[in-house]
Amino acid sequence: MLPIASLEMKTRDQIALQEAESKSMKITGAEAVIRCLLAEGVDLIYGYPGGAIMPVYDELYKFQDQLLHVLTRHEQGATHAAQGYARTSGKVGVAIATSGPGATNLVTGIADAQIDSTPMVCITGQVASHLLGSDAFQETDIIGLSTPVTKWNYQITKASEIPEIFAKAFYVAKSGRPGPVLIDITKDAQFDSFDFSYKKCLGVRSYNPVPTLDNNAVNEAAELINKAKKPFIVWGQGVILGKAEEEFKDFVEKSGIPAAWTILGLSALPTSHPLNVGMVGMHGNYGPNILTNECDLLIAIGMRFDDRVTGDLNTYAKQAKIIHFEIDPAEVNKNVNADITILADCKESLTSLIPLVEQKTHKKWIQRFDDLMKIEVKEVIDKDLRPNKEGLSMGEAIVSINKHTQGDAVIVTDVGQHQMVTCRYAEFVRSKSNVTSGGLGTMGFALPAALGAKMGAPQREVVAVIGDGGYQMTIQELGTIFQTQAAVKIVVLNNDFLGMVRQWQQLFFDKRYASTEMVNPDFVTIAKGYFLDAKRVDKRKDLDAAVAEMIASDKPYFLEVCVEKEDNVFPMIPTGASVSDIRLK
Repeated sequence: MLPIASLEMKTRDQIALQEAESKSMKITGAEAVIRCLLAEGVDLIYGYPGGAIMPVYDELYKFQDQLLHVLTRHEQGATHAAQGYARTSGKVGVAIATSGPGATNLVTGIADAQIDSTPMVCITGQVASHLLGSDAFQETDIIGLSTPVTKWNYQITKASEIPEIFAKAFYVAKSGRPGPVLIDITKDAQFDSFDFSYKKCLGVRSYNPVPTLDNNAVNEAAELINKAKKPFIVWGQGVILGKAEEEFKDFVEKSGIPAAWTILGLSALPTSHPLNVGMVGMHGNYGPNILTNECDLLIAIGMRFDDRVTGDLNTYAKQAKIIHFEIDPAEVNKNVNADITILADCKESLTSLIPLVEQKTHKKWIQRFDDLMKIEVKEVIDKDLRPNKEGLSMGEAIVSINKHTQGDAVIVTDVGQHQMVTCRYAEFVRSKSNVTSGGLGTMGFALPAALGAKMGAPQREVVAVIGDGGYQMTIQELGTIFQTQAAVKIVVLNNDFLGMVRQWQQLFFDKRYASTEMVNPDFVTIAKGYFLDAKRVDKRKDLDAAVAEMIASDKPYFLEVCVEKEDNVFPMIPTGASVSDIRLK
């Protein structure tokens, strides 16, 4: 077993290496890979060995007291685990695989990290350089395949390139708007020797990851904010990535403006905060969606106006002035045109803005949100959390998890109905607590990502909430959880359906449930086959005690909660509809 405590170790060899990074020594390319990782402060990587990456794994064996390698059961699991690790630790996640299918199996996780701005460095082996382009065994053009879904990628064919490319890779991955980088290394470059020295990258020519703050734009924004009668904030993950949670909270409280979140922004502000008015988007809260089209000023902070948030762009917030706080110029005016754009790191821009903002309360405006929430409680929330059906609802399970974690757990979700229900009802008291696949919507994300999240935050409770469909896409990672003994708590909300697709089939395809009903295995028996403690609950009277037992355990634990087969998630904005057309049933 691999103790999680070992993740926190920092050996004298690592420190010495970082202090003397400019010293030269003659080593192989494979050893250079390991020394580059150590120089960047990496203490944990996820991966799967194979022929083209074997020289690096041979060197990794020699450094195993300094660099922990977690053997996932599939390369996709390695990328999702690296994502989960990055999201809770704030560090760069690292995944490693061999050439051909090993490399291609990383692509889904890389694409997920790209659209969700997760810093990750992926390392792939490649056939020897003289075989490139010959269709050699397990050769795939991973550079060509990954170019659209990476922030940067590079193929190393000479050992001497390794230090510079690795330094640049880590700099690019974590600077500005974070994202994934892929390094492909030919086998001969791993075997060849050269004079190794390492120097961290501090900048790349023509790459400006953080735009210079325009103070005039900040002044103009403050003037609009101070004049607004019905201002509304929508924030995203940029607040978390920018480590701007305190500045954001100060801005919200001083301005008195109601604030709503995208699913990746969830947990930047405690869910119980009086100015936190809920979630925007397709399955968001009633008030924030309706009032998007009534506000006179929309302040977007660290979010990209995704289609799931905006609905029909032709009707989205047309009555409002829009201020967009953004770090990535490519996101500005891409979907929604802004009246004022503040291009900068949001921690810096909010720090400059706060002294210029007047102290206000906006009581009448906030009352509109409260009134609409009362309607949602009556029409939706009471039915979700206090159902009159015999069967359990998904919301009941989330409420029980809240109760036994006091809102202090990291909750990792997959993609589907359970994801939307969890985002709607989970309670969070601190940041970096919500880990999910947002932009790509990757089923199979949650189980390996929860493993990585636990290793990135070993002192925190980590609960994976997964649907029965997505769970089976990466169920083999139970083996990784067993081998590491990472105390991940796994909750499968089982409705024997691909629930979100079934909901759409019910509402928009006359209940033609084409290929969405699941004939599932005995999940408890499978979990016990991996030597995990496991339990199934299908009655309301047993739910709370089962969740309490799971949370109290100091080991990995699997809990199957059998829920109503045909429950739907509301509110809901049909695809292409206006946010004002949100449905309560």
